[in-house]
Amino acid sequence: MAKSEITGAKSEITGAKDTTSLEALISRSASPGKGLPPVDKWNPDFCGDLDMEIRADGTWFYMGTPIGRAPLVRLFSTVLRKDADGKTYLVTPVEKVGIRVEDAPFIAVEMSVTDRDGAQVLTFRTNVGDIVEAGPDHALRFEIAGENNELKPYLHVRGRLEALVSRALMYDLVELGRAETVDGVEMFSVHSAGTTFPVMPMDQLEAQSK
Repeated sequence: MAKSEITGAKSEITGAKDTTSLEALISRSASPGKGLPPVDKWNPDFCGDLDMEIRADGTWFYMGTPIGRAPLVRLFSTVLRKDADGKTYLVTPVEKVGIRVEDAPFIAVEMSVTDRDGAQVLTFRTNVGDIVEAGPDHALRFEIAGENNELKPYLHVRGRLEALVSRALMYDLVELGRAETVDGVEMFSVHSAGTTFPVMPMDQLEAQSK
């Protein structure tokens, strides 16, 4: 990419009044028909923070306005990367800009339960169209958060990016759980693709159920 193009790209990031210029920049980095861009292999300069936020319900905002175009949100989601510093960025070969993420960048909104060679397999769809099978490469983890001790399941999607399992799906997920001993502790767990994902100790579950 020529120097003038890089300069122009920087201007697009810092000066755009809507998402059109940013969309064009990211589109130039995409490889149609070749899957997700290899953002983990790109090491561009950090160009500052962008006024973009992903709210806890999965809604994307740019300059305080919701991004209503689903294809545009999907495009942005393909160049998301969470780095070791805990921050989330939009990354192209020539630009790296920070954005804010209130909880997780994705929401798991649909779950399929199937059987493979006698083993249960849980496959999730995210709000931006990713299809992710929970298993050895895509772990489920569980947190207890908030004043009401709310159970929040998270699914690893790629890199350091996760999807928060929606509240409706959380109840379906818990219905699939069972008690078993894990490392000598009686745990409530769920299974997918031959992998055990502990939710919480059984005594904690029983205490919360009272």
